Amino acid sequence: MTAMPKVYTEPGYAALYRSGELERRARWLEDRLASCDICPRECRVNRLENEMAFCHSGYLPIVSAVCAHFGEEPAISGTRGSGTIFFGNCNMRCVYCQNYQVSQNWRKQESKTMDYHTLAEKMLYLQDELGCHNINFVTPSHFVPQIVRGVLEAVPLGLHAPLVYNTSGYDSPSVIRELDGIIDIYLPDLRYASDKWAWKLSHAPGYVPHAREAIREMYRQVGDLAVDESGVAQRGLIVRHLILPNGLAGSQESLAWVAQELSPTVTVSIMAQYLPMHRAPQIPLLSRNILLSEYEEVFDLLSRLGLENGWVQKMEAAESYVPDFEREGHPFCS
Repeated sequence: MTAMPKVYTEPGYAALYRSGELERRARWLEDRLASCDICPRECRVNRLENEMAFCHSGYLPIVSAVCAHFGEEPAISGTRGSGTIFFGNCNMRCVYCQNYQVSQNWRKQESKTMDYHTLAEKMLYLQDELGCHNINFVTPSHFVPQIVRGVLEAVPLGLHAPLVYNTSGYDSPSVIRELDGIIDIYLPDLRYASDKWAWKLSHAPGYVPHAREAIREMYRQVGDLAVDESGVAQRGLIVRHLILPNGLAGSQESLAWVAQELSPTVTVSIMAQYLPMHRAPQIPLLSRNILLSEYEEVFDLLSRLGLENGWVQKMEAAESYVPDFEREGHPFCS
């Protein structure tokens, strides 16, 4: 990995709070819940009245776990961990999801709704009591209005840590535009290069154009990754790409898009942690781990495309990245 620029600035959301713009955006996003178009599905149910559709989520956010996470990229976890808030449910249905216990078991998530003041207090707990480097919103796409409202509550309580938007990539570009100046670090997946496989494996229609346009907007907002004097991320984009068996992720096309349509200076995180979980063991194309040849092909691709910033997971590390949301405590706490 090549050196990244170092920077330290006040988080943008602090200035937006002082100007009243943060409150305006919170209200505007919340109004959109009345006929929900927060993610690409545009289900148009009234979530303000707790009507539910694909994501099985109403008005209040669902929080499945809150902890210091030491398994993210080095620039995100640092030495003190990433202050991670795992949201329940999801706007995708990945048949191989490692977080399926909280993303696809919505009946168990019904009791985990959280009011906004408590959500704000959780952010302060991660920042002040646990000393985490950032606040990391995991699976945020269906809860963007709730996240912005929580940040609005947290700023006067002393929130100042960088905010990480840790997403599958299945986001509405118009909603991502509303996060300009609020989110400091975007951490999207680029899962597929084929809408056929996005539909078959994740039930996500139009994934490729939505993810690419959303990621393009993220890059416009925050640019290349910038770190502080300790190498911890303060601002910027990191694109994650999970290697899937049998080329189902379309790695060559996806990474070529990053290099050619965004920039070869974009930081990428190549994930080799695929394990056949959830429904994958019953699907022949997904029922095995990735092969060394598949791993090496993607590794070589980075050099050919000139993508030099970022990280590549070791194949043998896959088992250590599997969470268990049903065990005592939190899934990634040390």
